[in-house]
Amino acid sequence: MIKEKLSEKEQEFVASTDKNPSNILPKKLTLDSRLKFRCHPGVRCFTACCHSIKIILTPYDILILRRRLGIPAHEFITEYTEPTYLEKTDMPGVQIKLREDTKGCPFVTPQGCTVYSDRPSACRYYPVGMADFHEGGIENAGEEKFFFIVKEPHCKGFEEDKEWTIREWRADQGVDIRDEMNKEWLRLIMRRKSFGHQASLSEAAKRMFFMASTDLDSFRNFIFNSSFLDTYEMDEQTLAAIREDDEALMHFSFRYLANTLFGAQGMQIRKEKLEAKIKEIKERQDDAVRKAEEEYLELKAERNRMQAEKK
Repeated sequence: MIKEKLSEKEQEFVASTDKNPSNILPKKLTLDSRLKFRCHPGVRCFTACCHSIKIILTPYDILILRRRLGIPAHEFITEYTEPTYLEKTDMPGVQIKLREDTKGCPFVTPQGCTVYSDRPSACRYYPVGMADFHEGGIENAGEEKFFFIVKEPHCKGFEEDKEWTIREWRADQGVDIRDEMNKEWLRLIMRRKSFGHQASLSEAAKRMFFMASTDLDSFRNFIFNSSFLDTYEMDEQTLAAIREDDEALMHFSFRYLANTLFGAQGMQIRKEKLEAKIKEIKERQDDAVRKAEEEYLELKAERNRMQAEKK
């Protein structure tokens, strides 16, 4: 079992993933590290962790939950979530809207979670967090993952006698599929975070990120009922997939956002559109040069006039 201490950089990273960083045990774990933990209705603190908590929803969480409830994305967002910002950035997202009376998750009852098999990613990961330093946004960088434990004072699951490896725990919680579905979206957030405060997203970029991240129906409408297909080159196989398959559309949205927000490869603008844009920019530049020349000549004439008046 590896118990390597977290570096200062690593502590800063994992602290950004938890609402109370003091609850993070400062040990680096691997998939083969062992964990003593079990959560079940007989535990004294059962469902306590589902109250007074911030549960950020990923696009995949939203897709699965609104499919479970049988409602469109916009209705799910309106009824069950509230806006927030993601990972200390200016990127808009949503979190579960807690009940006003109990401050608990709307899907939790005293008997447990009513959507347990489709519960959000954040609920599945607890109490094992994962750090992935590839998420800082460096292209073609290798992944550097490690795991850590979040141990909150109220949680009695650590007093249970069930012991397993981190790998076994993650498999039991169905985390691997969530990792795969969430990773490109999370990397968008970490890439934005790596820029710091010296740059900010435009309001249009924020709106696009929010729509693509929360409402696939609206994003699909944007693709097929706007000038999108006149602007980007799209192969027929991709078009067929994203027209019918929500998961394929979700992954495409990540690729589109990476391209439009950060200039990543993967989207090709049509040649005629690119040439028209270049022409438009050149015309604006030519207009600016002409205007600057006119202003210079006007200033020169004014200077000559003033000099002539002095003689």
